Amino acid sequence: MGACLGACSLLSCASCLCGSAPCILCSCCPASRNSTVSRLIFTFFLFLGVLVSIIMLSPGVESQLYKLPWVCEEGTGIPTALQGYIDCSSLLGYRAVYRMCFATAAFFFFFTLLMLCVSSSRDPRAAIQNGFWFFKFLILVGITVGAFYIPDGSFSNIWFYFGVVGSFLFILIQLVLLIDFAHSWNQLWLGKAEECDSRAWYAGLFFFTVLFYSLSITAVALMFIYYTEPSTCHEGKIFISLNLTLCVCVSIAAVLPKVQNAQPNSGLLQASVVTLYTMFVTWLALSSVPEQKCNPHLPTQLVNETGPAGPEGYQTQWWDAPSIVGLIIFLLCTLFISLRSSDHRQVNSLMQTEECPPMLQATQQQQQQLAACEGRAFDNEQDGVTYSYSFFHFCLVLASLHIMMTLTNWYKPGETRKMISTWTAVWVKICASWAGLLLYLWTLVAPLLLPNRDFS
Repeated sequence: MGACLGACSLLSCASCLCGSAPCILCSCCPASRNSTVSRLIFTFFLFLGVLVSIIMLSPGVESQLYKLPWVCEEGTGIPTALQGYIDCSSLLGYRAVYRMCFATAAFFFFFTLLMLCVSSSRDPRAAIQNGFWFFKFLILVGITVGAFYIPDGSFSNIWFYFGVVGSFLFILIQLVLLIDFAHSWNQLWLGKAEECDSRAWYAGLFFFTVLFYSLSITAVALMFIYYTEPSTCHEGKIFISLNLTLCVCVSIAAVLPKVQNAQPNSGLLQASVVTLYTMFVTWLALSSVPEQKCNPHLPTQLVNETGPAGPEGYQTQWWDAPSIVGLIIFLLCTLFISLRSSDHRQVNSLMQTEECPPMLQATQQQQQQLAACEGRAFDNEQDGVTYSYSFFHFCLVLASLHIMMTLTNWYKPGETRKMISTWTAVWVKICASWAGLLLYLWTLVAPLLLPNRDFS
């Protein structure tokens, strides 16, 4: 009898995995929107790939990767313990991350093409988007297994440049999300201040604005101390000084009277968030400089007085502070993409999300009440999708590429099969910081330059 009940339970779970998103999380989050649940499950797939990539970097797993055909082998086919100045075990872990992230990027790119032009849940492809999770998981596992048998050749070098472009775009998406978050935060607290007639909300905004600017100034000082030298590291000095100057300029522009008249919600809180994020990206750029004197995060040589210098005298330092902070910001921004749509039309247009019309809100409230009674999620996209399925998957493609570069510290696989830091990574991050500042400046001055357009 117990065996029969167990079999029935397994069949129930299997039917749920092959069904729609409402069935998956009905017991965890009843009366949830179908669109939100689907995005969360796809994001879970991405996070699962990130977790596997992190595990691949652990020494115990790396030792097992020697059994695969693309590991550290020279022309004779004999595995070697060390290549260049980086130990082969760490190199193996990085190459495994390349293949794992290739699998997740390919998986989401497939859905990017499959979900083009889906307008509502009545489209047959919407059922694929919101269901068949067990089969999707099998597809992801199959692509992952196949990726680990790709011949090495030039794969790592070519995929590195895909990662550079994708990470550049995702850095800009992160900035857009942070600006939107700051706008919503500022608007919410200003509304609370007017509603409660209390100055505590204004004090809170002032406190966090000062805090963010203080952290930015501290970051500038620390970067000058640890990433520059009096007689060298001229590029780092220029990058830090230039970005600091640009941040001051956009902060001044945010409080200009004409900008305030055109956009009353703009202010120093948003500018402080942009400034702090710009300093963070500058820090990431300096941590990729391929010069030992200008980058304390590079592998350091450990030479004692009696022992000779050589590959055995080098220590690999992968999990540094920039990688950890970048990973945390990546996780938060990816969840932010999955959980909400913006309150601002510009961001909704850029991120391919839609505001819910008032008439549909009443209908959705009725569906939500019914779903709550039945203990399931409800379909809120019968009259139109609330986000672009295709663009959402494209964002996850970029997220896969960005996390690949973050976990590998933007090191490029060299011809000698060692991971080397390059100026390409430095310039990509610096250009991303400049592009982000220009994007934020455009959001400030666009209503002044294009007065006939509606930017409300």
